[in-house]
Amino acid sequence: MIKLQNYIGGRLCEPAAGGYLDDIDPATGIVFAMIPDSNGVDVAAAVEAAKSAFPGWSLTSPEVRHDAMMRIASLIERDLEQLAKAESLDNGKPVSLAKAVDIPRAVANFKFYATAAMHFASESHQTAGQAINYTLRQPLGVVGCISPWNLPLYLFTWKIAPALAAGNCVVAKPSEITPYTAFLLSELCIEAGLPPGVLNIVHGTGPQAGAAIVDHPDVKAISFTGGTKTGEWIASQAAPKFKKLSLELGGKNPNIIFADCDYESMLDTTVRSSFSNQGQICLCGSRIYVERPLYDRFKGDFVERTKALRVGDPSEPDTNIGAVVSQAHMEKVLSYVDLAKQEGGTVLVGGSRIRLEGRCRDGYFIEPAVIEGLAHDCRTNQEEIFGPVVTIAPFDTENEVLEYANSVRYGLSATVWTENLSRAHRVAERLDAGIVWVNCWLLRDLRTPFGGVKDSGMGREGGFEALRFFTEEKNVCIKVDH
Repeated sequence: MIKLQNYIGGRLCEPAAGGYLDDIDPATGIVFAMIPDSNGVDVAAAVEAAKSAFPGWSLTSPEVRHDAMMRIASLIERDLEQLAKAESLDNGKPVSLAKAVDIPRAVANFKFYATAAMHFASESHQTAGQAINYTLRQPLGVVGCISPWNLPLYLFTWKIAPALAAGNCVVAKPSEITPYTAFLLSELCIEAGLPPGVLNIVHGTGPQAGAAIVDHPDVKAISFTGGTKTGEWIASQAAPKFKKLSLELGGKNPNIIFADCDYESMLDTTVRSSFSNQGQICLCGSRIYVERPLYDRFKGDFVERTKALRVGDPSEPDTNIGAVVSQAHMEKVLSYVDLAKQEGGTVLVGGSRIRLEGRCRDGYFIEPAVIEGLAHDCRTNQEEIFGPVVTIAPFDTENEVLEYANSVRYGLSATVWTENLSRAHRVAERLDAGIVWVNCWLLRDLRTPFGGVKDSGMGREGGFEALRFFTEEKNVCIKVDH
């Protein structure tokens, strides 16, 4: 049995209260590790360690911070295989997906922000004949980073890397459902020689460890990715304390397919954008709208491609769909399939639990589901399911599909398929979404900001926006005498 530890002040340590939680492999339903059940005492110790480290780390040059972060990146690259297997154990995703996407992206996060900090510029303005004004951007101090379970190391480093690069010290909490890669990152930080207290990782639940990070008066900013309800609570607690907030929350993303699209490219990508990571990516397209002349062809081909996806042991290289993250989440996803039937939908394929043979016989596996015949404003089409379940429907006009697409409370991402350039620009402008992909999906340039609108969150991550978030601006005005 693996026993994880907190990482506080540069060393691995037991939780103050001595309690532990079970870490369950969703592919087998078996406990494989014990997780620290940390509380406010552990968080307070992490904050003190971060405060002690901040004066030194904040005054190090961007070059020194760059070198430390690049050492961590190289160690993640070295241990790619081990980290991919650990993420699959935690999350249930295919090891092949973690090797190809999640772990390389964690490496890219450290490399990008290590370098970006050395090219971070501030503005200056000359008041003719009177003064020169310039802007200083300085690290905030101790910041809190709280990440979700769906992309454990990918999103954990997405927050930590810009915070460290900007000169802050971090108290971070991974999801208690998927803590293993964060623990392994702790070990790599020690090996890389990261100064004690610069990064602290506290494991535990949201109500205990997470809430303590949000509430601590010495934590100056919170970067959170997770559910909208939790984001609402964090905002209510942090706003009266005037903490900086970045909230990346839920999504119910439309995939709009016009009849003039590149059909084969669209079909390949739509299968991937619907079911990657068992549909447990906040950017997955869960509502597919197809222009009516193409609808029947698309429906037939999409259903066949969905049937061909292999649901299986995440450790096997030919597995397309692994296990969903937990039994509770499996039951939630299946309940929405039942709801869709009650709302008049027809399940064209999938939507049931699968019992595999061998070591995965008790795992949390769901057949990817395609459902049609639902109204755009029914609960199934309005609420975030976050699993391998998509709905499909035809549309006739741009205005009609834009009404459908924008009808939800969320506004994270959208995908548009068309070869008509004018239409692409027109539709992208009218969509309520923080990011719109045209003829592609999940194609990300780390230099660009990322985030949602409406109930999908506030603030922007990615690019120089993330570095700006983790700094405070100070204007300096110097009078010029003549």
